[in-house]
Amino acid sequence: MITFEEVGEILDVIADEFPKELFRDLNGGILLLPEACQDKGDSAHGIYTMGEYVQDDMGCYIIIYYGSFVALYNDAPPEKLREELRETLIHEFTHHIESLAGDHSLDIEDEFEMAKLRSPHKKRLPRK
Repeated sequence: MITFEEVGEILDVIADEFPKELFRDLNGGILLLPEACQDKGDSAHGIYTMGEYVQDDMGCYIIIYYGSFVALYNDAPPEKLREELRETLIHEFTHHIESLAGDHSLDIEDEFEMAKLRSPHKKRLPRK
């Protein structure tokens, strides 16, 4: 199993590959939290939140949930975990950039996708 510290090191390497301009106004940076985060809307279906972009009184920051990655990718090859971490970070940076531009298209798309996953009438596909 990959450790919390190893995931933190991988995230540091991935974040260093991003243009510095993407970090504008991301005053809280990227936080790796140890817990898993199950979907707040319907935890009965085992839908995990991998990361989230937060704007609150503390500022703007990205959270990555180590426990969610362990829950879904514990037995995956290291390359798969690294790929999923990169995809999650790209997704959360997209929220950040859209927020700076006053655009919420990805928020709307995420809500639509979550509604599909929660629907009892739809066949569930495993998350990437």
